[in-house]
Amino acid sequence: MCCLYIRILIATLFIIITTLCALIYCLINRPRAPKHVYTFCRWFNQLQKITGVRIEQRGLDNSQGIPNAVYISNHQSVFDFVTTPGMLRPRTVSLGKKSLVWIPFFGQLYWITGNILIDRENKSKARNTIQQVADAIHSRDLSVWVYPEGTRSKGRGLLPFKTGAFRMAIEAGVPIVPVVISTTHNKIDLNKWDNGTVIAEMLAPIQTTGLKATQARELAEQCHQLMADKIAQLDNELAERKSTVDMDNSHQNEA
Repeated sequence: MCCLYIRILIATLFIIITTLCALIYCLINRPRAPKHVYTFCRWFNQLQKITGVRIEQRGLDNSQGIPNAVYISNHQSVFDFVTTPGMLRPRTVSLGKKSLVWIPFFGQLYWITGNILIDRENKSKARNTIQQVADAIHSRDLSVWVYPEGTRSKGRGLLPFKTGAFRMAIEAGVPIVPVVISTTHNKIDLNKWDNGTVIAEMLAPIQTTGLKATQARELAEQCHQLMADKIAQLDNELAERKSTVDMDNSHQNEA
């Protein structure tokens, strides 16, 4: 329990200090400018050290040469806040629920750094938001990060995708870039100093040029299958690594 309390204390202090610094920085340097999200994601990428997780990042070169895109990622738990910040690319903002703004410290940081808050409860507004974000991608030179499952999976595997992110990409005429994070459910324990390795991998972009809005569901299903297969592959790779390490340790103990 000592390890848990120490980590919670350090993480809380880290988030509070980072938020206060971000608020001051953004207030004097263009509040809500898209560049701020990338800047402070670099800071929050340090949370992996506090939680005892090693993040193995792959495929970041797949974003090179793509000025604007819609990035999609699996959404597992609160630990996404630890595993994904290092994957975010410059001038990329995320879409989040409007209610996030009321979360102490994090909500205010989320808003002032330029992320986009949407009202998911109002479907007519949500449809209008898709068009507005698609327009903003070009007018403000943005990329957008979306969790297409719409909610945390909490160990239930990759949930079905909603079509909003895909309609947004088709409307804007920009590629979809899938990002997958190996399974973290029941694998990160704040009472353990070492929580092993998590693999975060950016896959090759999927072009949307020439697609129609009516094809959003087909595109969503294609991406879902691709990401589900890749997550299973990463999980198997990590399991094999662990098995090899355990076997080596067993042989050393016997010797």
